[in-house]
Amino acid sequence: MSLDLDHLNTLDAEAFAVALDGVYEHSPWIARRAAARRPFASLPALKLALAQVVSQASLDEQLGLIRAHPELAGKAAIAGQLTVESTDEQSRAGLQHCSPAEFERLQALNKAYGQRFGWPFILAVRGPRGLGLSRQAIIETFERRLAAPPDLERAECLRNIHRIAEIRLDDKFEAPPLLGNAVLDAADRLARHSEQPFAEQGQLCVTYMTPVHQAVAQDLALAMREAGFDEVGIDALGNVVGLLHGTRPEAPRLLTGSHYDTVRNAGRHDGRLGVLATIEAVRHLKQQGRRLPFTLELVAFAEEEGQRFAATFLSSSALVGRFQPAWLEQRDADGVRLQDALRAAGHPGTLDSIEALRRDPAGYLGYVELHIEQGPVLCELDLPLGVVTSINGSRRYLGEIIGLASHAGTTPMDRRRDAAAAVAELVLAVEREALARPGTVATVGLLEVPGGSINVVPGRCRFSLDLRAGNDARRDDLDSVVRAQLQAVCERRGLQWTLTPTVVASAAPSDPAWQARWEAAVQRLGLPVHRLPSGAGHDAMKIHEALPQAMLFVRGGNLGISHNPLETVSNDDADLAVRALLALLEELSKEHKA
Repeated sequence: MSLDLDHLNTLDAEAFAVALDGVYEHSPWIARRAAARRPFASLPALKLALAQVVSQASLDEQLGLIRAHPELAGKAAIAGQLTVESTDEQSRAGLQHCSPAEFERLQALNKAYGQRFGWPFILAVRGPRGLGLSRQAIIETFERRLAAPPDLERAECLRNIHRIAEIRLDDKFEAPPLLGNAVLDAADRLARHSEQPFAEQGQLCVTYMTPVHQAVAQDLALAMREAGFDEVGIDALGNVVGLLHGTRPEAPRLLTGSHYDTVRNAGRHDGRLGVLATIEAVRHLKQQGRRLPFTLELVAFAEEEGQRFAATFLSSSALVGRFQPAWLEQRDADGVRLQDALRAAGHPGTLDSIEALRRDPAGYLGYVELHIEQGPVLCELDLPLGVVTSINGSRRYLGEIIGLASHAGTTPMDRRRDAAAAVAELVLAVEREALARPGTVATVGLLEVPGGSINVVPGRCRFSLDLRAGNDARRDDLDSVVRAQLQAVCERRGLQWTLTPTVVASAAPSDPAWQARWEAAVQRLGLPVHRLPSGAGHDAMKIHEALPQAMLFVRGGNLGISHNPLETVSNDDADLAVRALLALLEELSKEHKA
């Protein structure tokens, strides 16, 4: 018999804890404390309350919770002493079918992990989709996390315990995240398309206007048609566009979207999560026989990453009339012009065809975008969703400090003109200045000593500089201070420097009304609103130049890592993302009802 939230809200604390027995392994104190936080408006609210009890518990209580869990394929499993829930979970991961080599490796890892940390390794072995991780994936995760610092690993164990509890609650309430399952399944299908040599290594790479990129576009177009979009097409830049007609054809449209190209060795949710979640939202509306009063336009942007050609945001730039004619002459690493790449893919490759993609702002209500967070904030807060307040503005540079190359053995320390030492000093200054200015981040991601040698004082050192902030004033303040530091370092050391701008992007603050709509949608799910800036750039920052926009972030697992195969989203979080979009559409429909 499944649990019922309304009934659960009426029970006394002890009966409440009994009803949730087994959700947290041998730890009924968590449910007892969570009982005081009732009533719960939704299952996600209950999950969050339980997680918050753990986060507010003492260190000893947290360690006790971790130690209440069994080892994977450990002594308790061998002796048949696992709880019913743990038995089911380890069975779904196939741990009872380990080969002798796998079993031996797991035993060695259990021993090494226990010696290093003093508690058992915890992993939600049913995985992000809930179907069970492969034994290879379990062993690889075990090996990777064995090297983690103890405080970070303890936090990761607790996050995995919450994921285990979430899946168990879904089972107890017989509430499978069907919309989220569909999103993750679609992401897996798209990820089958990957370029060589990445594909043969099990990695994902989809570069603009390659045959693989075109195959993804065709799959997305098919998915949109199957979901029930009324019109679907691929435009002159490879954007896949789906229209769900509203009951009032004359009404302004709502624009939404994200990108489907990837970086090299990518994760499978960056950009695509927003596209696939919208497709599932439309499928849900069609299954219910519902029509919005306005047309919903979904654009799966063909290019955002800037991986093949120097210009980025090619697709969204065209929609706001900012596509630069000179971009057609840009060449990739193989010397292929953008114009020729478009024509080879069957597109006109003309400026006229691209300029025709510009949308008239008067015909649109605004733009909303769902996106994986690509950072650790939501993960650390145990929150599935966050509302974006602004997309950070940025300035990027390629710089060089020029000194004098000289013999490493014969040049006294006080007479050196060491370019690399100056850049090292600059790196620390950049870090210090950004730390002193909340809301800013600064990165020196590239360092190079051209023609460097082990026995030569570096005469030149090249570096990159990436400065970001939630508004342009803070970004420019950081920029000014960093430039002053660069000048001071070089003057003191008798060096010269150059700094060449490569990117200048203005901050894109969320439109207050659209941000409020996302906040209301999150609250309708029974969740608290957490506001955060976006440190990464998104198509929304280009659309911002023509339309009011706001974004919703979805928690990423593995501490929010992105642009990496470890990028992951759970089916429950993907489900909430779809439901948040549906809630926004429902409220917007009330605002624009005929």
